[in-house]
Amino acid sequence: MPRPTDHELFDLGDVVLQGGATLRGAQLAYKTYGTLNADRSNVIVHPTWYSAWHDANDWTTGPGKALDPEKYFIVVPNQLNNGLSTSPSNTPPPYDGPNFPKVTFYDQVEVQHRLLTQKWGIESVELVLGSSMGAGQTYQWAVSHPEMVKRAAPIVGSSVTSEHNQVFLKSLRAALSADPVFNGGRYSSDALPTVGLRAFARIYAGWGLSQAFYWQREYRNLGFSSLEDFLVGFWEGFWLDDRDPNDLLGMLWTWEHGDVGKTPGFEGDTEAALRSIRCPLLAMPAKTDLYFPPEDEEWASQFIPNGEVRVIPTIYGHFAGLGQNPADNEFIDRALTELLARPA
Repeated sequence: MPRPTDHELFDLGDVVLQGGATLRGAQLAYKTYGTLNADRSNVIVHPTWYSAWHDANDWTTGPGKALDPEKYFIVVPNQLNNGLSTSPSNTPPPYDGPNFPKVTFYDQVEVQHRLLTQKWGIESVELVLGSSMGAGQTYQWAVSHPEMVKRAAPIVGSSVTSEHNQVFLKSLRAALSADPVFNGGRYSSDALPTVGLRAFARIYAGWGLSQAFYWQREYRNLGFSSLEDFLVGFWEGFWLDDRDPNDLLGMLWTWEHGDVGKTPGFEGDTEAALRSIRCPLLAMPAKTDLYFPPEDEEWASQFIPNGEVRVIPTIYGHFAGLGQNPADNEFIDRALTELLARPA
């Protein structure tokens, strides 16, 4: 898919990150759907997932859906590092490319909070939701700003990145950086590390979807004629589609180090951070997700006062939460509709 151009930019000025570096002249890219009502009480925030731009969330939004733009003002902020917001690929020296500072989920949510409060004067959010890394940002919103968030729905994601998940992420970094053209992140725009990106894609193919997906050759229903056709046409095609390697590695670091316990004030205590969540939180892991299995969300939910886990029954693995399968989309939409109907 081509890189979208229908977003707006919010000037953040100088942003001091949790790690201590300052992004100067930073910008947050975002897209809105619907109209903000007079008392600013119809807001939904839907952060993006790993490598995604705002249009990847379009499947959740539309007339008659839970996220109905005729009813809600839906804000989709593009996370820092995704190539539309301030990122390694669009930042001038000295923080360009591989020199771009590390960004945490806390940092992501703080700049999104500034967008909502400074641009529109928003004081409450009806729902924060997101898939994968968007789910990590959803948890972070509920911990960082419990006074604002009325409901939260993390989908195929978690409040802390498990060690097994980190194994996957470290293998992606190793594959991409092993390409000689990568050159420590100092590759040229006309000589991208495509060998590394193709290896990156092959690793992703084994984790993103379940064993049952491949056993049943479900890729045929996605328009691919064979396993190799799927690996090349879908997976390699996706990662070779105008996604900058340094941007990918920046987002990967954020994902790998995800932990709401690192929010200032909690001193690394993840359980205490989860206990601080005030709103109803409905987690929707996928039954066959290899990154974020349901057990991870069941562990977190026990500490959340109004926590609930609803498992998506699917063979689509992690991709159950990314809009790929109509049955999974319907499951998620029904759950979101129920959650929005609950008193906050």
